Amino acid sequence: MLRALELAREAAADDDVPVGAVVLGPSGDVLGEGRNRREADGDPTAHAEVLALRQAARARGSWRLEDCTLVVTLEPCTMCAGAIVLARVPRVVFGAWDPKAGAAGSIRDVLRDSRLNHRVEVRGGLREEECGALLRDFFASHRVEVSADPQANESADPQANESADPRITPRE
Repeated sequence: MLRALELAREAAADDDVPVGAVVLGPSGDVLGEGRNRREADGDPTAHAEVLALRQAARARGSWRLEDCTLVVTLEPCTMCAGAIVLARVPRVVFGAWDPKAGAAGSIRDVLRDSRLNHRVEVRGGLREEECGALLRDFFASHRVEVSADPQANESADPQANESADPRITPRE
């Protein structure tokens, strides 16, 4: 988890959400690592887990990571959980729970869904406070930046925030 935390800090330094991930082989050797790079790469799929899985698969010469462990600072989202299942990773260890988008038990449980062809052993909450603090600090600093920039905030005119698309209802 220490390496994943280092990677998360690197992501934050590049203005990406601070999430880091490491794929460990059966003897504990690092096969792949990643950090969020959505902003850096302009790629919505450049999540830490996906990048770490890709690197591990290249190192292994196989997409099957059947004897590996993925360690990540934040509970995987649905996309990442799907990639973990598809890569046949048997174990996931994560730091902070994600009550808004977590797919390892928070809002859904893709990793242990009995309807899928592979289920994952999950351990959440490792260094939870440290992982969570990175995220809280990152988002707190971004909220301050947005509220300090009046042009980044919504217009005071409610009509200006309504969509021209009739299928989209305005916020109340």
